[in-house]
Amino acid sequence: MKRYETYKETNHKWYPVIPKEWKVCKVKHIAKTYAGGTPSTVKTEYWNKGNIPWLPSGKLQNGDIAKAEKFITEEGLNGSSTKWIKSNTVLVALTGATCANIGYLKFKACANQSVVAIDEFKDKANSRFLYFMFLMMRKQILTHQTGGAQAGINDGNVKNLYLTLPSLQEQTQIAAYLDHKTVLIDSIIVQKETLIKKLKEQRQAIIKEAVTKGLNKDVKLKDSGIEWLGEIPEHWEVTRLFALCDLVRGNSNFKKDELLDNGKYVALQYGKTYKVEEVNEEFEYYVNDEFYKDSQVVNYGDTIIISTSETIEDLGHSALYKRKDEGLLGGEQMLLKTKGNNINPEYLYYSSKVFLKELRRYATGIKVFRFNIDDLKKAYTTVPTINEQKRIVEYIESQSYNIKNAIIGTETSIKKLKEYRQSIISEAVTGKIDVRDWQAPKS
Repeated sequence: MKRYETYKETNHKWYPVIPKEWKVCKVKHIAKTYAGGTPSTVKTEYWNKGNIPWLPSGKLQNGDIAKAEKFITEEGLNGSSTKWIKSNTVLVALTGATCANIGYLKFKACANQSVVAIDEFKDKANSRFLYFMFLMMRKQILTHQTGGAQAGINDGNVKNLYLTLPSLQEQTQIAAYLDHKTVLIDSIIVQKETLIKKLKEQRQAIIKEAVTKGLNKDVKLKDSGIEWLGEIPEHWEVTRLFALCDLVRGNSNFKKDELLDNGKYVALQYGKTYKVEEVNEEFEYYVNDEFYKDSQVVNYGDTIIISTSETIEDLGHSALYKRKDEGLLGGEQMLLKTKGNNINPEYLYYSSKVFLKELRRYATGIKVFRFNIDDLKKAYTTVPTINEQKRIVEYIESQSYNIKNAIIGTETSIKKLKEYRQSIISEAVTGKIDVRDWQAPKS
């Protein structure tokens, strides 16, 4: 794309050079902002039969919000400070893991107190331009973040953020250009994410077949006595998990902002472990002696289990600890430590990919799902001979090799596409490219 003919310098560090006719101003000069509120009650019955769309801050994922997944009744809102947010409004998450995430609300809804709405003034700002502008402003937003585990920003911070301000006509044109470009990029990203999902399902199928049926297709089978296991090789055993390993509940209290780049112990913090399959040398989060607890030590071959999650899909995610140095287990997790000579640690890890899916039926919670250590004690797993376990591990790893590489390659491609998408947004909303003459392709 071409550039504007003339630019000017400003006194603003976020936008040192902008097109000559543009301005830099604070959000409060062109829009009003207001935070969501807290329902007067969180009783279960007010959520089960509700018809008022409700948005938690976790719903903001830097994209359009086209539908609600949670609803509340009018009774649940009685006496609350919650405000209605109209459709076509920009939203900003104020706290927690999604702090500074942006959403574009496409329907009328209510939101919790960790969400702030940007309600534009029609004669000064285009809501869609503001959406793309805020996506570009996330680094600026995070400079105002304060606090510990639930670090965040507030409505006042959002009001005083700086943004660029072209004419309303240019804003509308920039928004149209970015809508067209980002839709194309997003469609490719969706295709690649679908591919990753299918590859993961393929790997899961390989694991399940191997740890429930073994490698010998001609082996005689017997009824396991466990409904979800079905038939297993005749000479295999089925046993409760606690007979094979010690179960440890994580309670180390280190927080995300207390993690170090270097330290004595590997810090197995919940927000980091649920994203990986293996904790290896690439996992670079540490703490020192102040968090040490003998009961929380993690050793090579231990299996880490996520016991609390905002999504049912992540609940029960397991990761294998493959480091020689010691780790410390953080909260919201559990640990499997093998005992005795009849269970291979890596076989137990792969087996966890099957039996943990069954544990989800014990999940409790409305906003956050969890199971406890007593639920884990109810889990069954198969126990082939130790030699078979080793062969099964080798088979799964050989079959998974190309799948894992394909997933890694696709994830890298998605990352580059997202970076390209962000660069296009940044260039357009800061005037580094001139899209005034751009025309949407005819369909």
